[in-house]
Amino acid sequence: MDSVQGRASCVAPTASARVRLRPLDPTAVRILGGLLGERQRINREVTLLRGAEELERAGTLENLRIAAGRSEGTRRGMVFSDSDVYKWLEALAWETAREPDGELERLASETTELVASAQQPDGYLNSYWHHDGREPWSDLEMGHELYCAGHLIQAGIAAGRTGSPRLLDVARGFADLLVDAFGSEADRRTDGHPEVEVALVELYRETADRRYLELADKLVGRRGFGFFAEGRFDLPYYQDVEPVRESRSIVGHAVRALYLAAGVTDLYAETGDRTLLTAMLSQWDDLVSTKAYLTGGIGSRHYDESIGDPYELPPDRAYCETCAAIASIMWNWRLLLVTGESRFADLLERTLYNGFLAGLSIDGRSFFYANPLQTRSGHTRHAWNPVACCPPNIMRLLASLHHYLATTSDGGVQLHQYATSTIRALVPAAGTVDLAVDTGYPWSGSVTVEVVACGDAEWTLSLRVPEWARGAVVDGRPVAPGYAELKRRWRPGDRIVLELDVSPRLTAPNPRIDAVRGCLAVERGPVVYCFEVADLPEGANLADVGLQSEAKPVDSGPLAALGGFPGVSVAGVVRDLGRWGDIEYVDVRELPRDGAAAPLPLLAVPYFAWANRGGTGMRVWVPGSG
Repeated sequence: MDSVQGRASCVAPTASARVRLRPLDPTAVRILGGLLGERQRINREVTLLRGAEELERAGTLENLRIAAGRSEGTRRGMVFSDSDVYKWLEALAWETAREPDGELERLASETTELVASAQQPDGYLNSYWHHDGREPWSDLEMGHELYCAGHLIQAGIAAGRTGSPRLLDVARGFADLLVDAFGSEADRRTDGHPEVEVALVELYRETADRRYLELADKLVGRRGFGFFAEGRFDLPYYQDVEPVRESRSIVGHAVRALYLAAGVTDLYAETGDRTLLTAMLSQWDDLVSTKAYLTGGIGSRHYDESIGDPYELPPDRAYCETCAAIASIMWNWRLLLVTGESRFADLLERTLYNGFLAGLSIDGRSFFYANPLQTRSGHTRHAWNPVACCPPNIMRLLASLHHYLATTSDGGVQLHQYATSTIRALVPAAGTVDLAVDTGYPWSGSVTVEVVACGDAEWTLSLRVPEWARGAVVDGRPVAPGYAELKRRWRPGDRIVLELDVSPRLTAPNPRIDAVRGCLAVERGPVVYCFEVADLPEGANLADVGLQSEAKPVDSGPLAALGGFPGVSVAGVVRDLGRWGDIEYVDVRELPRDGAAAPLPLLAVPYFAWANRGGTGMRVWVPGSG
């Protein structure tokens, strides 16, 4: 029965960890269809194979051949390019465990051997710092050695948990070197780009070797004392402005901050140090209440790719790196396991369907690095980003999406994300529980859960009701946002139906956000919508569009050009402001009133699907009128 617990999951807390919920073994969860199932299929059939081609074309695999002495070529790419290979290998491990595939398994095996051959006898492995005799650990600020090591460790854990220990052995060799190099109590060094912390805690969980947990704790504890005071950016960029245990606001480079938060949350789970959890919950509150975009995107500044000041959320200057969305999902999953609170699953969902899915084209062949909420001249996905951290990161999350659907506890099973799926969980009081979930979510709000098998004992089935889902019902009975907890002696064949209202709605921003004050956005269930120039009346300017604030948006039918996803129609206006186009300042009394413009229906499309019909202008927030 232990096989249905989370030992093979990407996050596998130890038996003594301070968690309220436990992940399931992903081999016991299978997504069978719907939007998430389709994204997994495209990842498997298109994106992962494209990854192999692009890693070769970019020279990323060749760099490892040079380090291994297999080639005399010239190294190319970024200082952290090895990590792109490791994230891709992690994706291959999760995907081939989900469903075997000869070609993907061959790619994983060959690349693993290449990585192993590039490792030095002492365990060191980094093609950039190996090349031309560069001195290891000589640029902890921007050298990304520990960052790359972290991704290698995570790939090794994924491979080990899915039956291929070779890469895990390589990762442990490097991790042992890190312990020797940075484990001294007198050492004050830490990593410029957090990521290794979350990997070291997971390696401890995999191996029971406390040295890895202790090193993660030391690296976290050294941050906040100005180690990077002479760095290229200010101290908040590196999360080095105050000790982690004392920090109450989330600052700096978005991806670094969120990876660190995920690692610190794991560290709390395994050590029980409450100061760590207090800091993380305060940082999460700070993020969600003042620094997160409607899409779940994080990072409002292109300069230093950072989280801005409170309410600094300009839609057209939003950075919202795809990797930041992935790191946010990682953090929120860990907070959910630790606390059992639905708010973390809510933000995970918002980020998944919007800030994350926008990073990949519908056909799975091109990628966004940044994800703005408005663009005037258009924005086109790249076949492969010059800084290619996001594409393989997308691949590993898609390959592991089923890890995030459900959990178990002593008292029952919890469903956090909804997709047509089968789920097997171990409930101590009732033995193995098999569930079948049938839903068209997120396009349909009807979720049917059938108990296929269970023991003869009382247990609780908990269904998440998202915060946005007002008026939700379970079998006709109203339920409030949070978890609808259904405790009973279940029988095979029992069915429960959750109904969520996913009809379109208008959303207003926090009025403290200057950049979008007076604007409105369209949401449908968990999906944020946007307006593209391609759907406006001919000759209309997206800058002249307004939404009628009293209008009720309605479904407009499937969008054939965008995968059949439902469009939303909302009453709006296109104001004729053309004659003011060359005048910088205008007396407001001379502007035409909104009522002078004829109302017309405007079409909104899912934000994650924008820029799939060419790089046209787009906006999420539109001025309200009338």
